[in-house]
Amino acid sequence: MSIDSHAATPNYQQLPNEVFEARIADLRARYADCDLCAYECYVDRTAGQKGTCQVDDTAYVSAYFPHFGEEDCLRGHNGSGTIFLANCNMKCVFCQNFETSHEAEGEPATSEEIADMALELEARGCHNVNFVSPTHHSPHLIEAVKIARDRGLDVPIVWNCGGYERPEILEHLDGIVDVYMPDVKWSDDAAAAKYSKAPSYWENGTESLREMHRQVGDLRIDDTGLATGGLLVRHLVMPNHVENATGVLTFLAEELSTETFVNVMAQYRPHYRARTESFYEEISRPITADEYEAVVEHARDVGLERLSLDRSMLQSHGGLFDRF
Repeated sequence: MSIDSHAATPNYQQLPNEVFEARIADLRARYADCDLCAYECYVDRTAGQKGTCQVDDTAYVSAYFPHFGEEDCLRGHNGSGTIFLANCNMKCVFCQNFETSHEAEGEPATSEEIADMALELEARGCHNVNFVSPTHHSPHLIEAVKIARDRGLDVPIVWNCGGYERPEILEHLDGIVDVYMPDVKWSDDAAAAKYSKAPSYWENGTESLREMHRQVGDLRIDDTGLATGGLLVRHLVMPNHVENATGVLTFLAEELSTETFVNVMAQYRPHYRARTESFYEEISRPITADEYEAVVEHARDVGLERLSLDRSMLQSHGGLFDRF
């Protein structure tokens, strides 16, 4: 495990002003012919047009607060400084936050106001600033980071996304984001199209994961147990989709690094359309302990050791917890 013995300087502290400003300008210009995510809708959001994310060139924040439900290395003792952006560049039919992600619950916020939120969260003791569903709002968020930096922000930036990114856009975040945390849902493009309405998800996902890892490397933990930088991958195990999970884990181990930190999540419950529509019957139940065991065993088989596992699921399955 990679351990930082001293507090690390956030990436954005070292980025020259002229580079920062050029990145912001280029990202903002993309609102007019939007290609900020893998959908590449090419709508003019500056003219009020809306693509898949259903947002114009205004940023919307649904909530911000110290979050104690994130991974241990993010929440620490004082919480992860989470800023939830409204809407999403994916349309998962099982979304547990569909009111925010699909139905635009949120208040408009300028870059300056988002910077104020980040600074407030830092002042409250949060260990990082954690942007949730950031992709379609990236111009505002990167500008907010610069404004906050110039006013004293000095905690890591976490990019908490759905994995449906574009490497070209991620390159604009190089030297700004400290921790990439993609929730990599699919290695099966057919499943991604059906359940997340995300065409070519895996092709975009693998290219994006390579770019994220190139920028920040494996997750680094300081001697207090907090993440200072690197890649943290989440994967939500889905019912009847063990092969999908093993595809994700095999890629991480064989194409990125066996030191990749992976949170193998077992908390899937059918929400939103997956709970009510017969077209999604195969994902209308929670996962089983057998399904979770198969995924965890595969993670071990391919050499992944830095795993965050669901203890309650393992303990419910006899001696499985002792074995892992």
